[in-house]
Amino acid sequence: MAGSGGARSGDGRGGGIPDGLLVGLLAFLLGLTLLIWAATGLAGILAHGAWPDGVTLTETPLALRRLMTAPHDLPAAWPNTPPDALSGYGLFWGLLIGELMVLVVLVVFVMGVVTRWRAVRARQRAARTEQLEQQERLRREERQQRREQQPNGTARGRRGKREEYAHETALPDPEPAPKPGHPTTPMPAATPVPGTEPTQTTTPVPGTEPTQTTIPRPGTDPTPGPAPAAAPVPPVVPSPRTPLVVYGPAATRRSAAVQAIREAEGPVLVVTSDPSVWAETKDARAKLGPVLVYDPGHFCDTPARLHWAPTSGCEQPDRAAARATALLAPVRPQARIDAATADTAETLLRCWLHAAAIDGRPFRQVHRWALGGSAHEPVRLLRTHPKAAPGLAGLLESALTGHPERREMAQELTVRAFGALSSVHVRDACTPNRADALALDSFANEGGSLYVVGEPIETPRSGPGAMPLLTALASDVVEHGRRMAARSSDGRLDPPMTLVLDDIAAVAPLPRLPELLATGQAEGLSTLALLRSPEQARSHWPQQLTTSTPL
Repeated sequence: MAGSGGARSGDGRGGGIPDGLLVGLLAFLLGLTLLIWAATGLAGILAHGAWPDGVTLTETPLALRRLMTAPHDLPAAWPNTPPDALSGYGLFWGLLIGELMVLVVLVVFVMGVVTRWRAVRARQRAARTEQLEQQERLRREERQQRREQQPNGTARGRRGKREEYAHETALPDPEPAPKPGHPTTPMPAATPVPGTEPTQTTTPVPGTEPTQTTIPRPGTDPTPGPAPAAAPVPPVVPSPRTPLVVYGPAATRRSAAVQAIREAEGPVLVVTSDPSVWAETKDARAKLGPVLVYDPGHFCDTPARLHWAPTSGCEQPDRAAARATALLAPVRPQARIDAATADTAETLLRCWLHAAAIDGRPFRQVHRWALGGSAHEPVRLLRTHPKAAPGLAGLLESALTGHPERREMAQELTVRAFGALSSVHVRDACTPNRADALALDSFANEGGSLYVVGEPIETPRSGPGAMPLLTALASDVVEHGRRMAARSSDGRLDPPMTLVLDDIAAVAPLPRLPELLATGQAEGLSTLALLRSPEQARSHWPQQLTTSTPL
């Protein structure tokens, strides 16, 4: 009996109040005591201009017990304090409730910040782990396929081992060899590693047949002849010194984008849906110039984000028209029957942007006009403002009064393009300061980098998100590069501006991308467009994405 009783008492885990509950209860009572003490003192200051005598922290627990029995009797709760020095019970309880509300808001805010920080860290760790596993799996598959394609019974010498080692070290992110009977993703021609056998790669250009290029091994006779079976070398996308259009999965696009960014000599514009592209290249690019990030959706883990107003530069009518076209590009209908509605929407948005820019209005004012508020205010501005372009007032008035049904549909199209402004982050991204404007205007001259990061959206016409803003900014940077090239002596940028457009159709479908690919090289705008498939390209640009001839 004694032994069993001793065992029960020595266990100590059969009952009792948990330590955490006791600590929490004590913390709650201590916090409530501090709040009551502060509320009593602040109420006395507000009522009589001085802290009441006798209201001390040591007297507060007794005052708390008395207030629980008589909430309206403050003099009884503080017997050592003159009643004339205390405030009324209404002011006291109001301050106490206000303190509790502020404390709750702060606690919820801190919990949200900590939870979001942990989620971002976990997502980044999972993404890095997945990338490493995928790269390792691709390396194993590549080595296995090279072993399977070697002739049986052939002894491998030291030279063969050196060749395999060269392949493995020179190509950190190989793609698996295509299987027979499956379509392959066309990729540009790659330069083989010295000491390997000739390989054949194809460079597809939409609208033309793929061309095959055989690159002989240095030091060998380039005459054609039977060659032994060689291990296929995955193509490496070169730096886009000439415009390129590459179709492939996310892993292929990501490695090509990272390589092109690292090899760029001048300023770089990067449009991507993968925040890891920014994370892997920002440090290297920071050594060459300023690094700017336009990330309205807060996908990148950085507090230094660029703020840009879509009305900037719209004092000029031609820039206002180009800005309106870019903002409406993701939601613009493709059917010919809707062409009149789309043109009306562009006219309205063009005039609103110009009116807001000349009068110094923020971009949210354009959103209010699109929602139908003060419809005739921009007409008045365009008629009376000395900086207004001639003719736009009449053009806007005719669009507002000419065809009511078409006007309503055009306004709905404009409101749909601005749907992301309901988010606080997006509205904040559209409210710039002077430092942001100066940084954006000078990053190209300083050899800097601008990353435009957004969410990939395959069907933007129903819900574009922040895609119109991303498209407008990317288009504005491209046009800024064209203007810089036009002002130069030889009509081109030197060093060229590299445009790495990763998943461009789903992030920021530039309306003038076909023209950029066809003529941008002559202006010093080296473009690398990375898309998922030719079908995705045709859904956004009916014309073929052809590239210019290398200069």
